[in-house]
Amino acid sequence: MLLSALISGFGLGSMYGLMALGFYVTYAVSGTVNFAQGSSMMLGAVLTFAFAQTLGWPLWLSICLALALCALYGLVVEFVAVRPFARRGSDAWLMATVALGIVLDNLVLFTFGKEPRSLPSPLAQTPLNLGELGLGLYPLQLLIPVVGLGLAGVLHLLSRRTRWGTGMLAVVQNPAAARLMGIPIRRAIALAFALSALFAGIAGVLIAPLFNVQSDMGTLFGLKAFAVAILGGITSAWGVMIAGLLFGVIEALVTSTLGSGYTQIITFGLVIVALAARPNGLFGRAEVKKV
Repeated sequence: MLLSALISGFGLGSMYGLMALGFYVTYAVSGTVNFAQGSSMMLGAVLTFAFAQTLGWPLWLSICLALALCALYGLVVEFVAVRPFARRGSDAWLMATVALGIVLDNLVLFTFGKEPRSLPSPLAQTPLNLGELGLGLYPLQLLIPVVGLGLAGVLHLLSRRTRWGTGMLAVVQNPAAARLMGIPIRRAIALAFALSALFAGIAGVLIAPLFNVQSDMGTLFGLKAFAVAILGGITSAWGVMIAGLLFGVIEALVTSTLGSGYTQIITFGLVIVALAARPNGLFGRAEVKKV
């Protein structure tokens, strides 16, 4: 049971980390975050279900279209709920992104319905028998951590080893200098929000066959992902991914040993303790400002 909980928590934590990468991307480029991240996750799952089950399209095509629309939704979030306020130096984008996410959740509720749906997947139908361990795991449960860690590695390399990545990071550090160097600031920020929603959409597509698809499925996931982003240090791609894995494993262990009633109390309590000890996150660094 303990080993099963560890493996399950590892996969769940990868989902939190994947969504938290979206918070990292937007914060690293613009100093803002997309609080509609949970809605982006829900959108990826619902669109995949609608295309594959309702319209009967091939699963691979449904996933590609769903993720493309998630990226487009990220552009809409930036253009409608972030850019007008950030341009005036206002922090109202905090509430605007939350409001836009609520609007999307309710639009999906009215069109998709409130009944949970199951999304069949060839990777979540026949469990793998791990022999002497006595565990039956779906291939999708093993694929989720691979995808999450792989995307974290790619994002880290792009942001640290390529001109495109360092250019995007320069946007938030010194916008004036970045503009003089020919970096299109608005497009860089818009791209960051598109990537943020894309990561959340990937998380939704991966988790949908293991959980029910419904209009409010991203609410709690989004909240946990933001907690993970802060816990890991929102300025570190690897930090938020590792924090997601830790959060998922602890959550699974608490649920399997003490019951689900204690899960949120203990996990978020530990987050408070960890941030009290390390205010910049487990892997974050304090920002140095010249005066």
